[in-house]
Amino acid sequence: MNAVRECLVVSRTMAASPAEIFAVLSDPNRHQDTEPGNWVRAAVDANPITAMGQVFAVNMFLDAAGGHYVMHNLVIAYVQDRTIAWLPGARTDDGPIGYGGWWWRYDLATADEGTTVTLTYDWTDTPEATRAEIGGLPSVPESFLAESLASLESSLRESGAASRA
Repeated sequence: MNAVRECLVVSRTMAASPAEIFAVLSDPNRHQDTEPGNWVRAAVDANPITAMGQVFAVNMFLDAAGGHYVMHNLVIAYVQDRTIAWLPGARTDDGPIGYGGWWWRYDLATADEGTTVTLTYDWTDTPEATRAEIGGLPSVPESFLAESLASLESSLRESGAASRA
């Protein structure tokens, strides 16, 4: 394991409660609300995320990745209304899911103005062969994380959650 973390970390304070934000993050069908473009699509199975160890699948689309594909995400951290993280992976032709070694994590902390959401994208444990295969890491710039948090906040406003905080 690498002693120095290779990651991007961005925070944003939103006028919504931790429970309202966590409701979006733990709903696989709302993951498209956390992405600034149209890379993330609808969930394969819309059952809510409820525990560490759960796997949820989300449809994705990216021309550079060959168009449509499915990410199978292993939940590696789960604390209701506080923390959720997952390790993205792809199902191989013979069935098992292969994980690339990078992960996404959201930490929620109550703030005077609502909730501070910290988004971490960490690729420390990604093997060199995987890094080379996908063209290097990070696969997104820090601005993508900031735009993702802005998308999350916008979806909360649209649903009315942000106005109730």
